[in-house]
Amino acid sequence: MPLLQVRDFPEDIYEEITFEAHRQNRTIAQQTIILIKKGLGEEMSNKERRRVAIEKTFSRNIPQNAQAVDYVKLVREDRER
Repeated sequence: MPLLQVRDFPEDIYEEITFEAHRQNRTIAQQTIILIKKGLGEEMSNKERRRVAIEKTFSRNIPQNAQAVDYVKLVREDRER
């Protein structure tokens, strides 16, 4: 993983990052990455992140030729036996 070093970083900004990292239960490195992503417009909103997670979940385990299962029909057949 690449290493980023910033020289002559303003102390007041460093203190703000440190405070916010502590408040969010993150490391300073994690908080800095999040802030840079926000600044670059790459951070996803919570709604977008949930949408992507749901799409991944549904696209993983469903075979292409899968048909819907009629659970009511299966229960009725089982009861008739």
